[in-house]
Amino acid sequence: QVQLVESGGGLVQAGGSLRLSCAASGSRFIIVSMGWYRQTPGKERDVVASITSRGTTNYATSVKGRFTVSRDNAKNTVHLQMNSLTPEDTAVYYCNVRAKTLDWLGNEYDYWGQGTQVTVSS
Repeated sequence: QVQLVESGGGLVQAGGSLRLSCAASGSRFIIVSMGWYRQTPGKERDVVASITSRGTTNYATSVKGRFTVSRDNAKNTVHLQMNSLTPEDTAVYYCNVRAKTLDWLGNEYDYWGQGTQVTVSS
């Protein structure tokens, strides 16, 4: 029901910035929240930042003060502005959407983007 397309990853030097974007498309769903996760080889996928349709945000402790998540509800798009990047931020970043189906069950499901590589060099 929901397709996600990510963009904005790349290679930057420590102290630099990147902005990730994720656009959701589909039909018969209502977005509950959108967010970003990241994963490195051999480790679990961890939440970086999230935002609800009302604008409530949540950040991982390691990125507070450096990353900002925002949303354009009209375009069903979420952004992640990443500043003061460090090599520890290197990972594959995945967009996540939690959406409610428009049927009699009204179940909520998680949808994932394809992932975008962020590499920070020292």
